[in-house]
This record gives sequence, structure tokens and C-alpha cells, in this order.
Amino acid sequence: MIDLAQDTPSNPLLRLGAQPIALTAAALLLLIAGVTSIAIWRAYTGASPEPDRVVASRQLQARTAQASEQLVEKTKGLEATQQESIDQLQVVQDQLQTMKRLMAAQQADTKRLSEQVASLNESIDGLRQSFASARSTDVETPTVTRRKPVRHRVHASARKRSRG
Repeated sequence: MIDLAQDTPSNPLLRLGAQPIALTAAALLLLIAGVTSIAIWRAYTGASPEPDRVVASRQLQARTAQASEQLVEKTKGLEATQQESIDQLQVVQDQLQTMKRLMAAQQADTKRLSEQVASLNESIDGLRQSFASARSTDVETPTVTRRKPVRHRVHASARKRSRG
């Protein structure tokens, strides 16, 4: 025969496991007691985390809005500075174009003047050569002896008389 007394477990935890309704009811009571004590403690102390969270979130929103406004202001400042830089660059480019045109005009004038100077130098050289050739022809051809002007002769003869 089978002895039924030996089949009964001797461990008390195993006996609780055999009664799951009692175990569940005890856990539920502990859970309700914990939630109730937390609710009573919050009501008594007034320390509710929800208002703190609301205040913290509003402060965060205010800081975010302030940071956004500062970014917008800085962006507008950068845009204005960029536009000023573009305007200044445009002025410098216009001045550069004007300077290039003036430089080209000066170079053209310089070239024209250089050509005129070269032409004048050629003319001067031509005149020198013609003058030199005219002198050489004057030297080569015998010239008629020139007489001294009468006035000089008269004075010369008067001097001879006074000496003699």
C-alpha cells in the first residue's frame, strides 16, 4: 500500500504554492497598502513631482524660446554683415574695373606718345643727316673768298695809318 503521509510536502513555501489564491491576495494587499501610503505622503507633504515637472518644462521652454530669439538676432546680424560685405565687394569691383579702364587708356596714350617720340627722333635724325650732308658739301665745294665788310676794312686801314 501507499503511504499518503509521505506525499505531503514538509516545506512551508511549497504549501503556500499550493494555495495560489491566498498568495495573490496577500501580494495585492501589499501593493494597495504601498500605493495608499505614497498617496497619503504626497497629500500630507504637498511634494508632488507633477508641478515641479511642469515648472521645469516651462523654464526649459522659456530658455529654448530665448535661445531661438538670440539665434534669429544673430542670424539677422550675420545677414546684414554679409550684405554689407557684398556691397563693399561690389564697390571694390567697380573701382577695379574703373582702374583697369584708366590703365588701358594710359597704356594707349603711352603707346601713342612713344610712337610720336620715335617719329620725332627719326625726323631729328633725318634733319641731322641732311645738315651733316649739307655741311660736307659746303666744305667740299670751294667757296668764294669772302671780303671783309667795308667797315672793317676802313677801320683796319685807319689803324695802319695811325701806327705808321
